[in-house]
Amino acid sequence: MNIPLLDLKAQFKPLRAEILSAIESICDEQGFVLGPRVVAFEEAMARYTGARYAIGCASGSDALLLSLMALGVGHGDEVITVPFTFFATAGAISRLGAKPVFVDIQPDTFNLDSARLEQAITPRTKAIIPVHLFGQCADMAAINGIAKGKKIPVIEDACQAIGAAQNDVRAGVLGATGCFSFFPSKNLGGFGDGGMITTNDQALADSLSMLRVHGSRVRYLHEAIGINSRLDALQAVVLHIKLKYLDQWAEGRRRNAVRYEQLFKQAGLLDHVTLPAVHPSNFHVYNQYTIRVSRRDDLRAYLKEKGVGTEIYYPLPMHLQNCYKSLGYQKGSFPVSEQAAEQVLSLPIYAELSDDQLGYVVETIAQFYRRS
Repeated sequence: MNIPLLDLKAQFKPLRAEILSAIESICDEQGFVLGPRVVAFEEAMARYTGARYAIGCASGSDALLLSLMALGVGHGDEVITVPFTFFATAGAISRLGAKPVFVDIQPDTFNLDSARLEQAITPRTKAIIPVHLFGQCADMAAINGIAKGKKIPVIEDACQAIGAAQNDVRAGVLGATGCFSFFPSKNLGGFGDGGMITTNDQALADSLSMLRVHGSRVRYLHEAIGINSRLDALQAVVLHIKLKYLDQWAEGRRRNAVRYEQLFKQAGLLDHVTLPAVHPSNFHVYNQYTIRVSRRDDLRAYLKEKGVGTEIYYPLPMHLQNCYKSLGYQKGSFPVSEQAAEQVLSLPIYAELSDDQLGYVVETIAQFYRRS
């Protein structure tokens, strides 16, 4: 059996006619950058997340960068985030000449450990970026409580968490801004790069709209030094169509997560496999289904041999990346993140998986440990 980590063809097939018709309309209109199609999708995203405003941009990476720019982060400032994340979280900070300050993660949810947050705050701290990793919100009540007392804005890195919620409030309105990615592998994925920023703050929304078009509100007149980061109409129409199915797909992922748990328990694998933990206040949308395993690299090679796609998110924490040597962190600085990097393995979780496929994945893992 061949089971890829993600099968976008299976998702596309039932939507093919609807999506191609919408793309054809854009080609007939010949309006490709921003415009009414993007506005319509922004309004739909605002309704979906519960935000007052949604501002499209070119990628999730740019959503983070623009949020930092709109909040005035610059050279010499510090921004707190986690070392166990995709590079863009830290990279956006560094691109502005600011310094990433890392806080270790919780061992169960892989999200920022709020108990360690306050000790990382200094007079130079200009923002905090918790990451809603793998589709589950960070501990925003505790993070916001600390940030509010220090008057520090919080930017949600929700690039893996569209549709996730905490205490029935969706990701994207739990901080000053929420940042989303529409990279094709995301739960809501486009046909290329794309991003979105949500906020309830009108002044921030106005600033973000200006900064994404070279700092200009009126053509050729520039109020600030912005960037070129615009969502195009082709991506907007594809994403707008897909948005209608997003909750259905999320429920499929959640159903598969429940089934995985049943299968792993039935197979007696819990001595070898640590299943994803979900905080009681969270609604998890499983952008990834990430387990901890013993002998991770050997297991991954065996699964590949047997036709099961996997991925490691992430094999090396940010503080150990070569480009961040100058920050002065060492191996052992963030032991929970380092251990996670050695143990995590993400399995197929997309909604179109069958029970037979899920069973094959778990049985193959069981075979590996039986033969060890």
